[in-house]
Amino acid sequence: MTSPDQTSTPYDDARAAAERLAELTGVAQHDIALVLGSGWLPAVDALGEATAEIATTDLPGFHAAGVVGHSGRIRSIRSGEANLLVFLSRTHYYEGKGVAAVVHPVRTAAAAGCRAIVLTNGCGGLKEGWHPGQAVLISDHINLTGTSPIVGANFVDLTDLYSPRLRGLCREIDPDLDEGVYVQFPGPHYETPAEVRMAGVLGGQLVGMSTTLEAIAAREAGMEVLGISLVTNLAAGLSGEPLNHEEVLEAGKAAASRMGGLLSQVVAKV
Repeated sequence: MTSPDQTSTPYDDARAAAERLAELTGVAQHDIALVLGSGWLPAVDALGEATAEIATTDLPGFHAAGVVGHSGRIRSIRSGEANLLVFLSRTHYYEGKGVAAVVHPVRTAAAAGCRAIVLTNGCGGLKEGWHPGQAVLISDHINLTGTSPIVGANFVDLTDLYSPRLRGLCREIDPDLDEGVYVQFPGPHYETPAEVRMAGVLGGQLVGMSTTLEAIAAREAGMEVLGISLVTNLAAGLSGEPLNHEEVLEAGKAAASRMGGLLSQVVAKV
């Protein structure tokens, strides 16, 4: 990882990373960012022609990928008239690098000119009738990490955090898409059956270990946010089977290939 200036703010660090990104990719401004979660990597090939690809560690403030199934790369893609900035991995809160590291890609995307961001993840599904490999739009979230990425007394409104307009575009493309409330647990352990039941009582239908902190940072930066979860497994206690990361990745891999088509159509309309 390239170390940021110790006297700089997280926002300064993001601007520095965006400047270096422009130098390395040759793209002065990106328009839409995408963060690919567990199992989503096969979707990237459907987005368009790659114009550049760099390692996350080529940019100041970024860390190498710390999770199996994540690629520590950033790809610049030309899709129609738009330049897409695609993060092929993310830093999770449970990695212990701090909340600023978790949202650094989001802030870098905003500094690079992105007006919208698509946050994807692989997660457990609670709703009856959902199945592994199903995509679900995030309508709202519950952040159980006990922290926020916002620095200082900046009171950011999270009403309609997950853009109704972008969710509507997705349903125009695929009317069968369902919606749900995403609950982020700190991880890295999977949730217990009791915690899954608690999430349901609180109003959640999706459980995972990412996304909410990134969404908050994106809203603070003024970006429009679309969240899409890929149900890679039934949440703990619902299937009667133990959970493991390899099965999550395998379930996501087949479905994510299909989701590339949806993402490519969505970004064309953003």
